[in-house]
Amino acid sequence: MLRIRGLTKRYRTGEVALQGVSLEIPDSQVMALIGPSGAGKSTLIRCVNRLVEPTAGTISLNNTEITTLGRSGLRRARRRLGMIFQEYALVERLTVMENVLSGRLGYVGFWQSWFRRFPQADIDEAFRLLARVGLDQMADKRADELSGGQRQRVGICRALIQAPELLLVDEPTASLDPRTSRQIMRLMKELCAERKPLSVIINIHDVMLAQSFAERIVGLRLGEVVYDGPPAGLTAEVLTRIYGEEDWSANIREVEEDVDEGAPVHAVALQPPQPDRDRMAGLT
Repeated sequence: MLRIRGLTKRYRTGEVALQGVSLEIPDSQVMALIGPSGAGKSTLIRCVNRLVEPTAGTISLNNTEITTLGRSGLRRARRRLGMIFQEYALVERLTVMENVLSGRLGYVGFWQSWFRRFPQADIDEAFRLLARVGLDQMADKRADELSGGQRQRVGICRALIQAPELLLVDEPTASLDPRTSRQIMRLMKELCAERKPLSVIINIHDVMLAQSFAERIVGLRLGEVVYDGPPAGLTAEVLTRIYGEEDWSANIREVEEDVDEGAPVHAVALQPPQPDRDRMAGLT
């Protein structure tokens, strides 16, 4: 379980990105963070793995207090925190397999990582993950030869090969077309169910995708939690609290088509405005 207590982030400019946020994310839950640009969604995710240093508050993952860890302790803790980035963050000149295996760099020694020599068990797991996301035939392709959806799948594999306890996902569908966006969200939901007790926090702008694939929605506005509840609770009134005054009732409709089985009955139809193994033997 992830526990966040009184999380505050104030920048040197005086801007306050988070104001005393407190949340608990239990094991195996898929939670979506929504809110307008500047609400603090990305800051919250990056505070959890301390890519951004919190100003105040505590963050603990399964009884490990992350906010007080020194450099070596934080490095070990980050093995348990998988991160998937909006911009993919792949090394484009490396192959798909090499990018996936980079998720194991925290577990191998310096010289092994320098020469990209990984244990056979890691290579086997990378192949399993690539097969799971439909990319097993692309292990030898360079990352810069892939489409956006394929790159995002590689990023998912790289995060999962860490065997994390928590997956932090920052705007995974921002650069993808609607169909690919749904495929990526569905994939993350399925992987969370397959890899219990893995939990997932997804920062996402598309409210309908959040409603369709997340079990829980947390709405942020100006660095504060203004909604925390089930997807079905995103009424016009709640959306006004999150995003501001608008005729949201015109954007709430019954979803009868183009929604996966198991999705909630109501969804918000809007996107809020905002600015071969033999060749791998050389890796062992």
